[in-house]
Amino acid sequence: MYSSVDTIWVLLGAALVFFMQPGFMVLEVGLTRAKNAGNIIMKNTMDFCLGTLVYWIVGFGIMFGANALSGLVGSPDFFITGDYSGTYPSWAYVMFQTAFCGTAATIVSGAMAERTKFSAYCVYSMIISAFIYPVSGHWIWGGGWLSELGFHDFAGSTAVHMVGGVAALIGAMTLGPRIGKYDKNGKARAIPGHNLTFSALGVFILWFAWFGFNGCSTVSATGDDTLISMGSIFINTNMAAAVGGLSAMMYTWFRYGKPDVSMTLNGILAGLVGVTAGCDAVSLTGAFFIGLICGIVVAVAVTFIDSKLKIDDPVGAVSVHGVCGALGTLLVGLFSTSEGLFYGHGIHAFLIQLLGVVCVIAWVAVTMTIVFQIIKHTMGLRVSAEEEIMGLDITEHDLHSAYEGMTTYDDTPVENVSEKTIKAIKLAKKEIESESSTAGGKMTNVSIIANKKNFGPLKKALEAVDIQGMTITDVVGCGVQKGGRAYYRGAEVESTLLPKIKIDIVVGKVPVQDVVDAARQALYTGGAGDGKIFITDVENVVRVSTGEQGIDALQYVDHSEGEKK
Repeated sequence: MYSSVDTIWVLLGAALVFFMQPGFMVLEVGLTRAKNAGNIIMKNTMDFCLGTLVYWIVGFGIMFGANALSGLVGSPDFFITGDYSGTYPSWAYVMFQTAFCGTAATIVSGAMAERTKFSAYCVYSMIISAFIYPVSGHWIWGGGWLSELGFHDFAGSTAVHMVGGVAALIGAMTLGPRIGKYDKNGKARAIPGHNLTFSALGVFILWFAWFGFNGCSTVSATGDDTLISMGSIFINTNMAAAVGGLSAMMYTWFRYGKPDVSMTLNGILAGLVGVTAGCDAVSLTGAFFIGLICGIVVAVAVTFIDSKLKIDDPVGAVSVHGVCGALGTLLVGLFSTSEGLFYGHGIHAFLIQLLGVVCVIAWVAVTMTIVFQIIKHTMGLRVSAEEEIMGLDITEHDLHSAYEGMTTYDDTPVENVSEKTIKAIKLAKKEIESESSTAGGKMTNVSIIANKKNFGPLKKALEAVDIQGMTITDVVGCGVQKGGRAYYRGAEVESTLLPKIKIDIVVGKVPVQDVVDAARQALYTGGAGDGKIFITDVENVVRVSTGEQGIDALQYVDHSEGEKK
């Protein structure tokens, strides 16, 4: 006999865990640049679409089939023909576990954002859902060898989050950092995301959905003991999230002088990830300390991985899910009221937790390294430098969307990224003659109309010919070609007015032709839409602060050298 209450509870959990997919998507979109938003949407969507298919075909059986090879793997049950029911039907449980599988796969998307081939990512997504996640999941939840030893991971700090976090680490290491993330001395540069509101919304969606992730993992809503456990799980989940956000905020406030918004959001997620393993086994005080520890650790880990290890993780997935997933699992061995060291039960439970964490890390690290290396050396894992600079929305999906109007000027440094840029910089760095072609005090306005995505190479080329000041304006328009051809849902979009930027430069001492040559080299592709340059005379310039006019108003005094420039 099935229990209607239990069945509804399991299906509610499946729906809430599924709702984590848009949470991750919105979080990642906000923490990355607008030119890659559509690509991230597609990756998160395909994680669940492809994951659902391959998990049905092979993954679920490997995870929950009868023990084989001494508990190392489940017996394959292709297309799920066996009976996995309890007080609920089999398909309710399959749906619940499918949602968990999709979560593990999608964690990797953020760490590999902005430079991964979409086709390669789809291949990775299928492999982790079909084999890698199910094998370690069998060890923990499918009756495998770790569960027989007493390893405790109630809702997936290790089984889901650490698996995704370790896979994210291997993926980010294999890809290498985004262009411009590190300068020539190896110092990390910030590459801000385009919409922090999206990121905050994503975190709150995840926080809400986590009550299903943890709470519904009881797979039962009947019986007094289960009801007590459900209440404890909910309040522990909420406490760890709240304290994780607070501790991350306080740490960054103390460390940097201001409370960091994005790190606070990561702190909330770190608390959620950390408490997931032991949310059923710790007290509310234990949940408080798990959130406190994870919130601080995630802030330290993000900086360490970014600046010291030189691993470019745009959203902090490795720190949140990998580091705090492992940490939260280990903390069960300390804070569990029935087995924890801090409650007088010895170190045995902690050692079992440690063994499980180390073995799952080794499994995922080795298998994902093999997978990513095979993909890298066959179909290729990373897009070209030119495609990365242009943005994956256009190059991978031919997407000219509303996000294009939200794109900030891409000022990412682009040293040695393409032959075109190298030529522009070499030209720009030629020695400027002391006698300017604008001798006699003549001033000229150079207006450059260009695509926003080309601003980085253009700015570097202009600075190299000693252009110190410029004014940038958002504009829309088209040339004689009436805009570029694009398609949306199979229909041609009449993109007659495309978003552009207009860069105005008033030139006095620097030769105008140097500016023009540098701009052309930086922008030239040989196709329509490269932009235009307009040159007009300027009658006079007045500096408001000093009243200086003409050429003098365009110059500034370099006090370190005592000369005008």
